[in-house]
Amino acid sequence: MTASARPWVLALGLLTALRLVAAMMLPPAPDEAYYWIWGRALALSYYDHPPMVALWTAAGSGLLGDTALGLRLLGPLSLAVASVLLARAGNALFPASGAGYWAAALLNGTLLFSAGSVLMTPDTPLLVFWCAALWAWVQAHLRQDGRWWLVFGVLAGCALLSKYTAAFLGLGVLIWMIAAPRARHWFRDWRLWAGGILAVVVFSPVLVWNAQHDWVSLVKQGGRAGSVGTGSALRYLGELIGGQIGLATPIIFVLCVAGIAVACRRFWRGDAAAGLLAAATIPAALVFLWQSTGSRVQGNWPAILYPSACLAAAGYLSPRWHRWRRWGISVGLVLTAMVLLQAALAPLPLPRRSDPTLARLGGWQDFANRVEELRLERGASFVAAEEYGLASELALHLPRGTPVIALGDRWDLFNLPEPPPGGRGLLIRSTRRGEAEPLWPQSEPAGEVSRRREGIEAERYRIYNVTVIGDGPRKVALPSRR
Repeated sequence: MTASARPWVLALGLLTALRLVAAMMLPPAPDEAYYWIWGRALALSYYDHPPMVALWTAAGSGLLGDTALGLRLLGPLSLAVASVLLARAGNALFPASGAGYWAAALLNGTLLFSAGSVLMTPDTPLLVFWCAALWAWVQAHLRQDGRWWLVFGVLAGCALLSKYTAAFLGLGVLIWMIAAPRARHWFRDWRLWAGGILAVVVFSPVLVWNAQHDWVSLVKQGGRAGSVGTGSALRYLGELIGGQIGLATPIIFVLCVAGIAVACRRFWRGDAAAGLLAAATIPAALVFLWQSTGSRVQGNWPAILYPSACLAAAGYLSPRWHRWRRWGISVGLVLTAMVLLQAALAPLPLPRRSDPTLARLGGWQDFANRVEELRLERGASFVAAEEYGLASELALHLPRGTPVIALGDRWDLFNLPEPPPGGRGLLIRSTRRGEAEPLWPQSEPAGEVSRRREGIEAERYRIYNVTVIGDGPRKVALPSRR
């Protein structure tokens, strides 16, 4: 390790340790609890996403139990490895400049990466394997060694096992080889094509699962964008750009845009390395912009743009931009700390409309305890829910042995047992769902209960008395906490 690398490594180690502490303190979000269910019902793939997040959740829970840190263990650790690989890629592209360290620091300064690394979602393994595949791509180009395409293929396949947007890796490589004259010779190298085959082989469990289920997951993810009126298009586009400015943090967002603009200009002048970074960023960015003309693009989807954009910002911007790197990283880390502190300890008594951490994370354990008290008071044998996140949170937080039943179309593709008929239980249903009748037939209203954090209401729920009968949507019994 060089003397210049030691402070960066120490800072990354400290940051990783703090993220592990935050991962232990923050209650699991509904989606995280849902992925915990996946880890307890492992399959080749799932309706929502490929299976990597389930494998990571199952591995962490197997080591540390069904705890918040167990669910999230691999996130902070693996993203530290991804930071190292991104730094190595940058130092190889821009030798003797330390640009790789700055690129990784910029990426860690974004809310998308820094706060996101604490939570376990499909984007977590996606970003890890995306950074690793980008590193292998850089090695293949700089070393002119086709064996790196075999490494790239395996890593890209793992990224595809994490989330379908990893397909932009392959698209970026193809565009780069077509557009960069110095890269076209790879078309004649069998190892490039072997790497592509390896990616498909690694991804093949998802293809097998989709073939067995009428391609339902690929159809769902492929049909998200559509054409709507101008007003909606402008609204969604504004949401996308504004959301990225916030999630990347404003200074880092501007640095990334400026860096990629310089990379595109250098690529136009024949710089193949600059073209590599542009090809890893621009195609996906254009697709997200196009998609925002017809539907909402969730703020986390463009996270894959930032590893290559941070490399461009660190390597290509002139020295007059350098002081803004420190400001951007500092502001990003401060904002991350504020968000995580509010989510964990709620020092500011903000209402739900002003605090998204309250709505997603607040009061789940106390809420589950109150639901269990009501179940015992009323002699109910189980608890049920229609929303997948609510059902998953109840399964994760209710005492071991309390049956939780989930219902709805989302559960049709899970290999989970159906509950025996005749049991009487409580259906918990958010008031956000309005006055419409519950999915569970013959439901009888039986009061309300709220979820709170530090006395502030996060959400209110209606309670219904229900009985297991054969009518209505499919019902499954969820696994309980070990």
